[in-house]
Amino acid sequence: MYQMALRQDWSVVYHHLQNSLFAEQMVCSMSTQLFFIPRTQDLEGNIEMHNHLVPASYHRITAAGSAYRLQSDEHHESIVETLVSCINNAKQEDKGVREGLQIMREAAPVDVKPFIDAIIGWQDQAEQTLALAEKMVQQRGWFI
Repeated sequence: MYQMALRQDWSVVYHHLQNSLFAEQMVCSMSTQLFFIPRTQDLEGNIEMHNHLVPASYHRITAAGSAYRLQSDEHHESIVETLVSCINNAKQEDKGVREGLQIMREAAPVDVKPFIDAIIGWQDQAEQTLALAEKMVQQRGWFI
């Protein structure tokens, strides 16, 4: 069963992970920008959120690299195991990212809240597309 799952088309998984990674780039860029604005440089929750955002990003990058290797006809069970592990780890870190974003939104000045909401929207997209990748992996017979 695993050999068959390994030889399936992984391009859809890779596509969803790339979309998740793009959304993550926006979360990283926008939330880091707040450190360079005097009014928001010490915004409560931002440092804590980044403590989860950095490993979440790493796991997305590693998952996307693994999916790329699979779609490029590398077939080794350990690549899929890496992919599965990194999707799980990214999902776990996303929980801390989301908690930090909520703290940031509550602590933000009123005029900054729409910007935080935009970051939250990108985080939503990062999580949704990661979930789509997870579903595609599960359909290939790998359990997450």
